[in-house]
Amino acid sequence: MSYYEHVFITRPEIAPQQVDTLVEEIKTIIKDNGGKTVYTEYWGLRDLAYKIKKNERGHYSLLRIDGPSAAIQELERIQKLNEDVIRYLTTRTESINEDSSPVMKASVKKEGSYSSNRGA
Repeated sequence: MSYYEHVFITRPEIAPQQVDTLVEEIKTIIKDNGGKTVYTEYWGLRDLAYKIKKNERGHYSLLRIDGPSAAIQELERIQKLNEDVIRYLTTRTESINEDSSPVMKASVKKEGSYSSNRGA
């Protein structure tokens, strides 16, 4: 099987709980097509670099997947039809990593420095 990283952005109007539901649906799609989701992250509501479909913000999510290309094709087909998904990108990787992504590490570092300066 191949390893993939799948990042998708959803509309800002939906709740984080709806994003979690969407992630669970994705996990089911992957599982039904012979793969497995190894790692997931929710990056939160973030500003977009440019407007996409009149949206300036979006909920970002990352999934690391171990599965066949047929599972990824089905996932992308379904996300293309989903009105809540603004954009998605799937990248094939050499290995699968279960560590936090650099985006999460940067946000934790930023939050840590903010909280330490707050008391001064």
